[in-house]
Amino acid sequence: MYLSSLVTLTFPCTPIRHLCVLLKVCKHCNWTAKGRSVHLLAVQKRTSSREHRVYGCLSNSGSCQSYLDFQWNRHHCTEHGQVRVRFAPSPTGFLHLGGLRTALYNYLFARKYGGSFILRLEDTDQSRLVPGAAEAIEDMLEWAGIPPDESPRRGGPRGPYLQSERLGLYAEAVAALLETGHAYRCFCSAQRLELLKREAHRRGETPRYDNRCRHLRPEQLSERLSRGDPHVVRFRLEPAGDAAAFQDLVFGHNLHEVALVEGDPVLLKADGFPTYHLANVVDDHRMGVTHVLRGVEWLISTSKHLLLYAALGWRPPAFGHLPLLMNRDGTKLSKRQGDIFVQSFAHKGALPEALLDMVTNCGSGFASNRMGRTLDELVAEFNESKITTHSALLDLDKLPEFNRIHLLHRIEDVARCRHLVEELREAITQTFGSQIQEQDVLEEGYIRRVLHLRKGHISSLRELVTPTYAYLWIRPAVSQQQLQAVTLEAAAIVTLVIELMEAGHGKELSTEWLGAELKAVAKRVKSTKYSSVMKLLRLALSGQQQGPSVAEMMVSLGNGETCQRLQKVLQHR
Repeated sequence: MYLSSLVTLTFPCTPIRHLCVLLKVCKHCNWTAKGRSVHLLAVQKRTSSREHRVYGCLSNSGSCQSYLDFQWNRHHCTEHGQVRVRFAPSPTGFLHLGGLRTALYNYLFARKYGGSFILRLEDTDQSRLVPGAAEAIEDMLEWAGIPPDESPRRGGPRGPYLQSERLGLYAEAVAALLETGHAYRCFCSAQRLELLKREAHRRGETPRYDNRCRHLRPEQLSERLSRGDPHVVRFRLEPAGDAAAFQDLVFGHNLHEVALVEGDPVLLKADGFPTYHLANVVDDHRMGVTHVLRGVEWLISTSKHLLLYAALGWRPPAFGHLPLLMNRDGTKLSKRQGDIFVQSFAHKGALPEALLDMVTNCGSGFASNRMGRTLDELVAEFNESKITTHSALLDLDKLPEFNRIHLLHRIEDVARCRHLVEELREAITQTFGSQIQEQDVLEEGYIRRVLHLRKGHISSLRELVTPTYAYLWIRPAVSQQQLQAVTLEAAAIVTLVIELMEAGHGKELSTEWLGAELKAVAKRVKSTKYSSVMKLLRLALSGQQQGPSVAEMMVSLGNGETCQRLQKVLQHR
């Protein structure tokens, strides 16, 4: 596997003076070559910037064997260097799947380009805050395996990361806008605004503020301020043309002439707290955010935000708006559904990597979709240029299959399997408690053996403590009548199987060997069919008529426990 040396080209790619860097990547493994500027590269190699030199692929997996088919990928950076992205939810509710996907795409973008992923909580709407939601959002990001680099909990160089603790910054920005005439104080009462809204509805128009207070004379303004009249601060919208145009990373060229369809928006509320429009602009600038990847519902507001950046004299970040995450039938995911919150999936036993796999599998951002991708693979395969404008249709019925695949991967990983053993041991103890006759079932070797035999068959550890698998942890109570209802040769069959197990004592049991030997045992029985022999043994070992193969049950239980359970059949003759 060989890779041409990196040739990096920089050029202005958008009107907002961000730079793009073209990176050479491997089409087979998606490993991205990291490198230096074209000028430094040419000087060091004493070649022109267009010449190529062959290098080996440095992919972490090391699995690429074929020769590389070259391709270019565009890497977004800024004149200031490191990529910085943010996830900025409002703690007016708990993290749901749509928010998780937005956070994940920001995380993937940051990791893909060696940048920083920031969590900022937009808690300025104090009346709608949900107790515990702020902590729960960060808890769920950590649970999902995509923890922020900077956050309210972790801190960082650009904090604080709660908007309610940044009020001084917003006041400073508002003062600058008032000074330059880009903002003004509005004293309109809530009652007047409500009347404007009703009148607009009566005429079949979209409600908008009529900009009345932007025309207040200086003496009127002084008088109202001297009386201490409550007021808000509004942004003066003007027809902007190209100043409000931008090249969205997903939706392409966009321009929304907000001044033609909207009234002047509120920037600072009467309680001193900012609105979203002001706070997100100030915070993104102050925190050095280079790329804003957020939901498509904010696409129409971006031109307004660009006008704010221009009024403050700040360089805006690049914007990319992510298409909606919707139900399989095309309806919008709703918090009222109650089952779309990440916490509920965690409580039900969903694996975080399965949830991440599912919400990326149903959408775009990758050259191809396949089930079973790990987080590292998602980072390696993520390509923002592949994000489409089409909504992602989420089929929650597929989650068990995603969980099954990722649970299998965990079981096959020695270190991660050890954690599964501990988790399952705790669940066994809580579920069965004093019913457990033999403490051997809590030993690591026994539990690990069960996990390996059931991998690929179960979607959650919780399945293993349901009644279906209770036989693994407690001995079943089976009556003589139940056994005789299957066959009158129960004692003879059990005797033959005990002899088989005693003959194999000391050797490692396998389902293949036992499967073949049990067929041989069935041939030695006079009048009982093979299927009835298996039914009898399953009943004696598990107390159930369905479940894994009898051979697997015997391997799971082990030689000694299998014989002990079969001996009970002979004792009740």
